[in-house]
Amino acid sequence: MNEATLPSGWKITALENVCELVAGNPAPQGHQYFEKGKFNFVRVQDMGRMGDSTYLSETKDKINEQAITKLRLFPKGSVLFTKSGASTLNNQRAILGKDCYVVSHIAAALPQAGISSEWIYFALVCVDFADLAHSSVMPSLPLSKVKSIPVVIPPSNEQHRIIAKIEELFSELDKGIENLKTAQAQLKVYRQALLKHAFEGKLTAQWRAANPDKLEPPAALLARIQTEREQRYRQQLQQWEDAGKSGSKPKAPKPLPPLTAEELTELPEGWITLCVENLFDIEDGDRGEHYPTKGDFFDAGHCLFLNAKNVTKRGFAFQEMSFISEQKHLELRKGTLKRGDMVFTSRGTLGNIAHYNESIEYEHVRINSGMFIIRDYDISLTPDFLYYHLNSPIITNQIEKLQSGTAQPQLPIREFKSFRFVIPSKVEQQKIVEELESKLSEIDQLDQTIKTSLQQAEALRQSILKRAFSGQLVAQDANDEPAAVLLARIRAVREAQAKPSKARGAK
Repeated sequence: MNEATLPSGWKITALENVCELVAGNPAPQGHQYFEKGKFNFVRVQDMGRMGDSTYLSETKDKINEQAITKLRLFPKGSVLFTKSGASTLNNQRAILGKDCYVVSHIAAALPQAGISSEWIYFALVCVDFADLAHSSVMPSLPLSKVKSIPVVIPPSNEQHRIIAKIEELFSELDKGIENLKTAQAQLKVYRQALLKHAFEGKLTAQWRAANPDKLEPPAALLARIQTEREQRYRQQLQQWEDAGKSGSKPKAPKPLPPLTAEELTELPEGWITLCVENLFDIEDGDRGEHYPTKGDFFDAGHCLFLNAKNVTKRGFAFQEMSFISEQKHLELRKGTLKRGDMVFTSRGTLGNIAHYNESIEYEHVRINSGMFIIRDYDISLTPDFLYYHLNSPIITNQIEKLQSGTAQPQLPIREFKSFRFVIPSKVEQQKIVEELESKLSEIDQLDQTIKTSLQQAEALRQSILKRAFSGQLVAQDANDEPAAVLLARIRAVREAQAKPSKARGAK
């Protein structure tokens, strides 16, 4: 900032010259200080709950009269900001809408007479405290650095005119952002509705009506799947015997259960339903005594070792990777991926899916015990049909019903084996995938347009503040008292308050 480029009557000064900067209070320790509490006690999470709101007037915690005896009360209009802990990097700001007590993780700027709280608030919104904080693991913000932050000060009257204009423009901008976020949420609902309709047969209802000759009777489809699984088993068994019977012996496929009249009535023509254990093989990651420890990992390892954070709704995420040595890779008994396998997260965030196909460059990949491997599904399902099916409400609803745990949800493998899939012929599966990808592509384009618009809205917000703090947002008034006079008056008041009073003489 340069005063030479500012309007006449504006000044630049350190924040400490126009505000008193103070830290909050130590939090009272003990439930007795919160019983029948009636005084607001601001914690960091209260600022986080405010979202984009400027003012903070209500808090989750209330303290009682016993607690406030040694605490400082922060007046209405105090500008709060976090100064310690990870939330310091979130640049949370708020103006107290009423008198409150404030925790020590938060500090406040108390503006002097003639300095608007909103002006200081918007000035601090423009400052990234991450640049001033010590450490990134447990950030802390020294008030000495905050005190020296340069602040542009216009005349008092102009501060209020600028703030009114900022709030007017921000209000219009917020309405637009709200509409964009509503549209974004509607797209998510539409995406789920589209997947629901796809696996209810509604997307291809007209195709089935126009192509009755391509439909396979349910009994024939079921029999064909059983036959092909038995053929696959015989091939695997022969390969196992030819290899000297090394490794696990292939398991014979279970007989497929007959279709019930109720199932046939509920399903679209030519569709059947089967549970996972009748459709494909499931394997979970390795665990127990052979599970890799920290010492088994190194930067340029032989085998990529994935955990649940490497699997998202849109596929694999390779930003954070761990590798294990060839020796450890050979020691592990389970969890080795083969090309074509699907990975399904079964702990923490449930139901994320990724496809280990030829596009993945890593040749040796293992997973940990927080995921399942889905393999040998191609007899009944095409890869894309399976991928979308696993993302559909049919599966997510079953996850919600059968998951266990609250702090860290889990889906036991025995429960996953009971999941039911709907299966049309492979010709119709391909048609469903075509319809889905066409419509989902349109959804993705709209979603990207909305994301771009939201980014532009945030850039516009910053542009408004930049214009405000450079004197370009409203017209100047030559009759306004210059900021230099205002700053001199603040300085004089502070100096007078700092002078010790003369001791009275004895009578």
